[in-house]
Amino acid sequence: MATVNKLEQALASAQGLSAQLKTFSMDTNDQQAKQLFNQLAQTTQNTAQSLQSRLDFVKSEEPQYRE
Repeated sequence: MATVNKLEQALASAQGLSAQLKTFSMDTNDQQAKQLFNQLAQTTQNTAQSLQSRLDFVKSEEPQYRE
């Protein structure tokens, strides 16, 4: 599997995990759990943003991905 495909897959997974964590936060009444889920969602979203940046860089540098 090409690096771009792996990055795209990792990005989609990180975005999905972030969304699930946000849902968990909304589904609980426990304030500590809510805070934990929100923190984890934010961390995962930051990871997704880093992956997106890397993906954009790879696509801009590799001739086969240029449009």
